[in-house]
Amino acid sequence: MSESNLLLGQWEELKTLVESLEGDVVKNAIKGNKSAGVRARKGLRLLKKQATELVKATLNQDKADTE
Repeated sequence: MSESNLLLGQWEELKTLVESLEGDVVKNAIKGNKSAGVRARKGLRLLKKQATELVKATLNQDKADTE
């Protein structure tokens, strides 16, 4: 699998994660569901981690392309 396909795969995972978090964020914000808030915060931490990994991968690809 090429590097660009890996990056696109990581991007799709991020989009899916955001979509899956939406329900918990709404439940917490509107209905005050504390358990949904816990799930949302856990998911947001995972989102941050995966976004960081995607940034590093894109930087590595850019660096490799210039060499």
